[in-house]
Amino acid sequence: MGPDAPPARRILHVDMDEFFAAVERLDNPALAGKPIIVGGSAQGRGVVSTASYEARAFGVHSAMPMVQAVRRCPQAVFLPVRMARYAELSRRVFDLFEQFTPLIEPLSIDEAFLDLSGTERLHGPAVEAARRLRATIREQTGLVASVGVAPNKFLAKLASDLEKPDGLTVITPDNVDAVLTPLGVRKLWHVGPKTAEQLERLGIATVGQLRAASVEWLRARFGEIGEGVWQLAWGRDARPVTPDAEARGLGSEQTFAEDVADSESLRMVLLGQVEQVAGRLRRHDLRARTVVLKLRTGDFVTRTRSRTVAEPTCLTDELWAAARGLFDEWAARTFRPLRLLGMAATNLDRPDGRQLSLFDHPHQRRGGRLDRAVDAIRNRFGPDALRRGGRSR
Repeated sequence: MGPDAPPARRILHVDMDEFFAAVERLDNPALAGKPIIVGGSAQGRGVVSTASYEARAFGVHSAMPMVQAVRRCPQAVFLPVRMARYAELSRRVFDLFEQFTPLIEPLSIDEAFLDLSGTERLHGPAVEAARRLRATIREQTGLVASVGVAPNKFLAKLASDLEKPDGLTVITPDNVDAVLTPLGVRKLWHVGPKTAEQLERLGIATVGQLRAASVEWLRARFGEIGEGVWQLAWGRDARPVTPDAEARGLGSEQTFAEDVADSESLRMVLLGQVEQVAGRLRRHDLRARTVVLKLRTGDFVTRTRSRTVAEPTCLTDELWAAARGLFDEWAARTFRPLRLLGMAATNLDRPDGRQLSLFDHPHQRRGGRLDRAVDAIRNRFGPDALRRGGRSR
């Protein structure tokens, strides 16, 4: 992985294939082989949550407006989101992860990093553990996962995507050069169409060609992104797998297959992210002082906005007010279609038995009771058993 590479870990990236559609097919075998589109109403303003591979062949993808999905694939089976059922299967899958390691970093309901470093005496080599994990998931749930095994998170995530669906791809220090060098530069994080076009005009179309460029040359032309993609071209990524309880911040983000230009759809995505992050904060008895909004446009320029709240909080309404305020301010001034939207709760604090002012005010007490009631319902029936309204006003 090039000079000065960090010590190798044994990282798995597990990605459940077409998860929502796969659950629907599991519950209704008659759907086998048919294009399935899960999401909002085809007559409304909803968006696609998941499209099966049969539907993706017609150009349907997540976050696409349902009316557009209907035009592209009218013969599809359109189904509503059944989040309670998906959450039930997700919990079962994550329970299986815990049989292999406690170091699990959830990325979404159907995706996670696992660090198997140091578990060889219990589970054998990481590749064998990955094979057993995939087999166990299939046997215990009937679902299929693609898994990447690699020395770091970037390579593991890259590997899991190379042989979808139902793939197991292994990247090691011995084969990393052979895997990376022929890939197009668009396979690297942060290299979107605009950056790729700029690189290609400079004669750099593959990772191998990017490696041949000097980091100083790339930094001069692309700034920090230039240095970052050069490091990735050499397969370097020092980020550890961080379970929620140990994280400095908790976040959620979604990358869209195509730019999303509907602001109300983006607000609904953001609301779901806030609800997910707020629930994770409460589950680990954490409070956040700062809310961060992450926006990436179609030219792959990433912007962040942040707001510090008056008191550390885990209340959904307070986090939503901050995130929505940041989004609305950005949208009013410089709205552009987004390729990625995310939010994070940072600057975390744990009460540790100290007297808190969190519920000192009546509206905070009401919000706390509401969140606890919603958490109880979601713990039993799934994270979307109850949803808040997403209107900005």
